[in-house]
Amino acid sequence: MSELHLAYLSLGSNIQPEANLVRAVDLLSQYGKIQRISNAWESMSVGAEGPNYLNACVLFASAHCSTELKSQVLLPIELQLGRQRTRDRFAPRTMDIDIVVFDGIACDEKYWEQAFVVIPLAEIHPTYKNPLTGETLVETATRLRRNVWLEARREVLSRYHNSPFKA
Repeated sequence: MSELHLAYLSLGSNIQPEANLVRAVDLLSQYGKIQRISNAWESMSVGAEGPNYLNACVLFASAHCSTELKSQVLLPIELQLGRQRTRDRFAPRTMDIDIVVFDGIACDEKYWEQAFVVIPLAEIHPTYKNPLTGETLVETATRLRRNVWLEARREVLSRYHNSPFKA
């Protein structure tokens, strides 16, 4: 039996986001085990004009290492949901899935001051230490909420919150 890896994933969409977040979670569950899921959070588009985003975080267990997870699971799901990459990295998208924490290790410093990542992640991993500040994610989320508008959209992923994988 392969060793299971734990990945905290950030999911975001601003093209049909209510449908695409649900579909992304369903597709992820075909590749591994979803152990926890945050609420969906609505935020304004960052970096460019565009529709509001919905973001969520999931704790995902799979046998894939981080590079395999990205290439064999996450990118194919993004493509299946109609993701089209352009030169504009802030262009609207059907789905963007990023690995934020893999086997307890923070993956990229860019996430730790982004409210649309930290706030959903704090719901499912509250005591994780922000690698930039040393704060817990709950502390970082509280600080970021003072300066950024985000609204919980509990109804979007509510069907998962009563499922067996909710820890």
